Amino acid sequence: MTGNSRKSGEATVEKLQTTAKNTALTPLHEPVFRRIWAASFISNFGQLILGVGVAWEMTRLTSSPGMVALVQTAMMLPLMLVALPAGAIADTFDRRKVAMSGLCIAAFFGCTLSLLAFLELNSPWMLLAFCSLIGTGVAIYNPAWQSSIGEQVGPEDLPAAIALGTISYNVARSFGPAIGGLIVLAAGAQAAFAFNAISYLPLILAFFLWKRATVPSRLPPEHITRAIVSGVRYAFHSSHIRTVLVRAFIFGFAGASATALAPLVAKDLLGGDAATFGILLGASGLGAVVGALSINSFRERLGVEKAVSMLSVLGGVALLGVGFSRSLPLTCVGLFLVGGATMVTIALFNISVQLSAPRWVTGRALSLFSSALTGGIAVGAWCWGTVANSWSIEDAIVVSGIFMLTLPVLASFLHLPEVNQAGAELVAIVHEPEVSLPITMRSGPVVIEVDYQVDTRDARGFYEAMLEVRRVRMRNGGFDWSITRDIGDSTLWTERYHFPTWGDYLRMRDRFTQADMDAQHDADAFVMEGQAKRIRRALDRPFGSVRWKVETPDSLQDTVVYVGP
Repeated sequence: MTGNSRKSGEATVEKLQTTAKNTALTPLHEPVFRRIWAASFISNFGQLILGVGVAWEMTRLTSSPGMVALVQTAMMLPLMLVALPAGAIADTFDRRKVAMSGLCIAAFFGCTLSLLAFLELNSPWMLLAFCSLIGTGVAIYNPAWQSSIGEQVGPEDLPAAIALGTISYNVARSFGPAIGGLIVLAAGAQAAFAFNAISYLPLILAFFLWKRATVPSRLPPEHITRAIVSGVRYAFHSSHIRTVLVRAFIFGFAGASATALAPLVAKDLLGGDAATFGILLGASGLGAVVGALSINSFRERLGVEKAVSMLSVLGGVALLGVGFSRSLPLTCVGLFLVGGATMVTIALFNISVQLSAPRWVTGRALSLFSSALTGGIAVGAWCWGTVANSWSIEDAIVVSGIFMLTLPVLASFLHLPEVNQAGAELVAIVHEPEVSLPITMRSGPVVIEVDYQVDTRDARGFYEAMLEVRRVRMRNGGFDWSITRDIGDSTLWTERYHFPTWGDYLRMRDRFTQADMDAQHDADAFVMEGQAKRIRRALDRPFGSVRWKVETPDSLQDTVVYVGP
């Protein structure tokens, strides 16, 4: 065997070994991830049993389809409203402690709801209120948990770990609703509420036992309001994340009827009871489990866009079947397909966000995704409930299915690009800015100007490259970006942008990813040979950095400005 053949054979064997090693269950080899995943399985059971108990109790307390559909809205609305602040908190503070805090809030309100139910103080609006309060705790927990998955497993196992998270939820969803229906029949809704409250305890313990390795930041944490703004601006100026958010909202809106109206499908269309409702949700959950096991296959063989479009058509056809069916087995088949299509689509969206968002903003990006998705579900549940009130349950589900069938049209103008995780890896900037003024982290505004010397023949290419640099500056924290060309010297271009404070500028330097550096290198490639960029950093309206009188002592003379690593 020649040397080249031997190397080729060794590379092939190594590739096969790597592929065999990185299976769908590989993340479970990590003890921390395994403990949290197993505990979340129990917690997911509690959440789903709570949903069954509240939905069925609502059908007992009121005959209004709108009120029954509002159960889904009440549980999802906090995920939309609280998720963004929760994501900012998760990115700013210890994600382990944030997750535990959210779980404790959910457990407290779960216990309170159980106590009120045992005292027979139930009312429709009380149920909706406690669904929202419990959902608030879950909303605080979710971004911290999801953004911490990357700390529990290696980057090569991240897609499989995300898929396992969906499997955990959907295995519980396959059996949890049926078990919830049996619990409600045997012991009443209050028993379902109590089970939910207890189910958070193993997950709190799992996070408590996690000895998270924290890397202290060289900069103080952002204020929460500033962190929220930074997260929103990053998503707004990231075309990929922005597209995923819009698509997730529309998809959640279209498919919300399946879960929101399931109690009425069981009771009115099929003439069943709580056990029938549990069987329907179990069929949907089983379909989601089967779909979750095939997430990697869909992603690798079809790509994200083709897979999402195909699943939208499948889900739409299945919803039409559910709307027209009066047979329990046929309805179960329809919900099985809806559950599978929905969960694979959501998982593909989730993976796209996690692979494209850098670590500093992962929690906020995921919270925005959660807000978009659950906001779509919440609005959709209200909308389809209103349609069911005005027309009929069958009409609401059929219209929802037709809307789902039209979603592939979005691919023509809201295309989902394939992402590469390597582009989201943070890159350290070696050189530090020169500072001679006694400025502090709060000094500002800070103005950055960069001069480029570009051959006039390359003007168009340079300008287009700088538009991509603009997106980099804006999503990493810059404001008021502009590019100017000198009238007297046509080769001189000046880029200008600013930051509210010196601390914001330093944070921007810590946020550069490989994709950001590539965009900057593409622009720098147009600089004329022998010419170097000139970077100027200045304080705008530099109050506090000058002495008004010679004899006035400088209060900042002993200030230490942290700019180095």
